[in-house]
Amino acid sequence: MQGVFHLTGTSVELATVKDRLQPGGFMTEAVQVKVARVHPDSRMPTKGSEHAAGWDLYSLEDTEVPFRGSVKLRTGLHVAIPVGYEGQVRARSSLGSKGLILPHSIGTIDADYRGELFVLMTWIGEGDSYMVKSGERIAQLLITPIPKVGFSEVEFEDLGETERGSGGFGSTGRF
Repeated sequence: MQGVFHLTGTSVELATVKDRLQPGGFMTEAVQVKVARVHPDSRMPTKGSEHAAGWDLYSLEDTEVPFRGSVKLRTGLHVAIPVGYEGQVRARSSLGSKGLILPHSIGTIDADYRGELFVLMTWIGEGDSYMVKSGERIAQLLITPIPKVGFSEVEFEDLGETERGSGGFGSTGRF
């Protein structure tokens, strides 16, 4: 299945995943992601439980993350994510509760990326640094479908009105 990019006038259309869901929203077939380990100590992604959404990624080497500093942690893995899907690198809650976070919240791995997977981490916890150990679970990788999307340029008035309007940055709650 190939992704198609159409640019006509002011519309952009992405043709991606289709007919892969059965009633109820379940996938009809397993999505196969090719993984190349480029270092003998790199570990294949694993699932923590049968119904876990994410696959754990592991640190390839001991790495110190300084306070308020961001460091790219190596995994030693390269992947080929099928066209029509993306990889989402997400934080592990156990590390976040200690103060080791992904500064960008979620990282995206595009289907055409073939470089090594890195996990960008920042230390905001207690102490001057956090030492990530080789083999430590550092993030989760989710493989998610990308819907078919089209963008059409319209006049501002043609966007329609909503109750929320232009309220943002906490306008719907306390902040």
